[in-house]
Amino acid sequence: MGEKIAIVTDSTAYLPQAVIDKYEIHSVALSVIVDGQSYVEGKGIDENNFYSIANASKSFPTTSQPAPGDFIILYEKLRDKGFDTIISIHLSSGISGTYQNAVSAGNIVEGVQVVAYDSEIACMAMGMLVEKAAELVASGEKLEAILKQLDAMRDAMGAYFIVDDLNHLARGGRLSNAQAIIGSVLQIKPILHFEEKKIVLFEKIRTTEKSFSQD
Repeated sequence: MGEKIAIVTDSTAYLPQAVIDKYEIHSVALSVIVDGQSYVEGKGIDENNFYSIANASKSFPTTSQPAPGDFIILYEKLRDKGFDTIISIHLSSGISGTYQNAVSAGNIVEGVQVVAYDSEIACMAMGMLVEKAAELVASGEKLEAILKQLDAMRDAMGAYFIVDDLNHLARGGRLSNAQAIIGSVLQIKPILHFEEKKIVLFEKIRTTEKSFSQD
């Protein structure tokens, strides 16, 4: 009898619901804390209402990673459903402790092999890794082959993006204060990317329009 593999990710993958349903992808949710109130991503808060909630807030919104207990509950549930292996793919360990909590939970839960996987990136780029892993599971690939293909895909992947205000990333602990200060002083709209699991400046551009026109 072959491996029965489950795919787990977190709410920052932003996968379409159709993909989640098709491959039975499981997820743990991060939370957004606004004015002391915690909103579960994908339930109490999402891309449709985040900005209205944030704009009405008195304090800067922060995020909270899933606790190890959230992972333990899900991993045990999947084990009890008959899965013997779980591939748990999460946002970069350089900007969140989510991956490490998956590792910790995997070491606690007995009766199932948990392979925590650091995507070293975030958002839909990470979601592409999750979807690829789910496709490989559906096609009958074994764990070792799946991880090998994920490594190759991760190593070839990059994500470039811009933000309107670097200070938000700095306040959230995902960009150094020095980089944010430089950006603010020069009034630039920098292109950012992931390097060694962290968000860093890629190129300094003066305007948003020029950011999108770069080759």
